[in-house]
Amino acid sequence: MNGDMTYTLIMIIILIAVFYLFMIRPESKRKKQQEEMRSNLRKGDQITTIGGVVGRVVKIEDNTIIIETSEDRVRMEFAKWAVSTVGVQKSIEDTNNNKKNRKKQTPEERAESFSLEDTASEEANKE
Repeated sequence: MNGDMTYTLIMIIILIAVFYLFMIRPESKRKKQQEEMRSNLRKGDQITTIGGVVGRVVKIEDNTIIIETSEDRVRMEFAKWAVSTVGVQKSIEDTNNNKKNRKKQTPEERAESFSLEDTASEEANKE
C-alpha cells in the first residue's frame, strides 16, 4: 500500500514538472520577448497592431504610442500592449481559394459568380 502511494506521488510530481516545462515556461518567455519588443520601440519603426493596423511610430509615451497609418499623415493612438510585431506582419494563407480567383476576374465575372452561388444556395434551400 505504501509503495503504491509513493508511485502515485512521484507520477504527480513528474506531471507537474512536465506541465511547467512545456506550458508555463515557454509562455513566460514569449511574454518577456513581447514586453522587451514593446519597450524597445523607437520613433520611425514600422509596426503591426493586434488589430492588423500597420503604421510608422511618430511618438512614444509611457503607456501609449502614436502612429501614422498612411502617406496622408493619419495619426492614431494605441496602447503599447496593442503592438503585435515590429515590421509588417506576414499574412496568413487565404483559406478561401475562391478569393484568389476573384481577384483575377473582371467585375462582370465576379457578379456572375455571385449570382450563380446565390441561385445554387436558393435551390438547396428549396429542397
